[in-house]
Amino acid sequence: RVPTMGDFLGSLWWLLVSLGVLVTFHEFGHYWVARRCGVDVLRFSVGFGKPLWSRHDRHGTEFAIAAIPLGGYVKMLDEREGDVPVDRQAHAFNRQGVWRRIAIVAAGPVANLLLCVALLWMMFMVGRQDYAAVVGQAQGIAAEAGFHPGDRLLSVDGRELETWSEAAMALAGPALDRRDIEVAVEDAAGQARVHTLRLSQLPPDLDERRIAEQAGFTWRFMQAPARIDAVAEDGAAAGVLLPGDLVLAVDGTRVDAAGQVAPLVQTLGERGGTGMVEVDRGGERLALELTPRPSSDPQRAGRWELGIALAAPQAPAYDAVQRHGPLAAVPMALRETGRLASDSLGMMWRMLTGQASAQNVSGPITIARAANASAERGLDWFLYFLALLSLSLAIINLLPIPILDGGHLLYYLIELVKGSPLSERAMAAGQYVGLALLAGLMGLAFYNDILGLMPG
Repeated sequence: RVPTMGDFLGSLWWLLVSLGVLVTFHEFGHYWVARRCGVDVLRFSVGFGKPLWSRHDRHGTEFAIAAIPLGGYVKMLDEREGDVPVDRQAHAFNRQGVWRRIAIVAAGPVANLLLCVALLWMMFMVGRQDYAAVVGQAQGIAAEAGFHPGDRLLSVDGRELETWSEAAMALAGPALDRRDIEVAVEDAAGQARVHTLRLSQLPPDLDERRIAEQAGFTWRFMQAPARIDAVAEDGAAAGVLLPGDLVLAVDGTRVDAAGQVAPLVQTLGERGGTGMVEVDRGGERLALELTPRPSSDPQRAGRWELGIALAAPQAPAYDAVQRHGPLAAVPMALRETGRLASDSLGMMWRMLTGQASAQNVSGPITIARAANASAERGLDWFLYFLALLSLSLAIINLLPIPILDGGHLLYYLIELVKGSPLSERAMAAGQYVGLALLAGLMGLAFYNDILGLMPG
């Protein structure tokens, strides 16, 4: 659908809320550890630029909310940034031992990691609503592997799962690696089976946004019922089928979803002659004879039709809920954090090696739209989104890129090895390299954002 002004304002609002929460926790990590290490913190700012609100605590730290809400910072007493009174020099950041500096810098990403666990814990307490990982249709690679409608996926490549979202994430890595995997299922009769899904047969031009579909899976919840909405007065079904009829079978082939009807009608038309169309009409099952006709639309030449329009699909009700008590939610949150971290690091590595597209790098526009969409789905999904974003912030900040926390940690590790700090010149050069890398990464993210807004 076309985005509205409400979508824009909602996306902007939830982006600011998300960044506000995550940045506050990140900077609080730096602040809390710095205070415990005896370092004077001059300012704790959420946002950049001119402060819109500020106050000082009894330790002299200024807490501020600034005009540009796209980040934040903690400013500590440091002799490299200005004169420091002699009696306060022991409280300057640059005077601290290397292990204290490492602890202070690492505290921001660690705070985001802990926040991720806490948010996932709350999500499991609330209960994340989702759809069961049940196969609706199996075609192509999935059909060749032996999957059938009604199969419930239990594990993918040894990774246990409950929902289709987990199944989609578990399929992503092996699909990008073109690696054959074992998938455990429970079929419609309750029998446990294991299928070998040959993802090595995926096409070279794999669409990374539709991995499950390209592997041949259509999930059950995605299948709209084949209910007739309208019947053309001059069509083959006029006077036979009625609006409200639910199509159950075409020419002896069972119909489970609206998407099956057109291909079955096409096959019937190409065969020639009359076929039976079975429908449910007010609870009564009827078998009706019909003969498809060639389409009168020049743009649909060669197509056979009954002259019916199926009802537009409606979002089905959730049929799976992941809810746990306060104690049981702790290991679940830790396990989910580990899974998300593994998936994120795996995707980053695949982008670096060319196995995954750089289009996976998202910028603020995509993040804002995702924030709005998750908020619309409910508190459970917004908590999950915040957790994933917090984890991503932790991982990105730990990258060994000068200007990020990871770059500073790299400097301190070098200092530990060589026994003395890097020279000011070396660190300045590193900062320029870091700025260039960060600018390139941001440019790619904005480019992908803009592409994502374009139709088609």
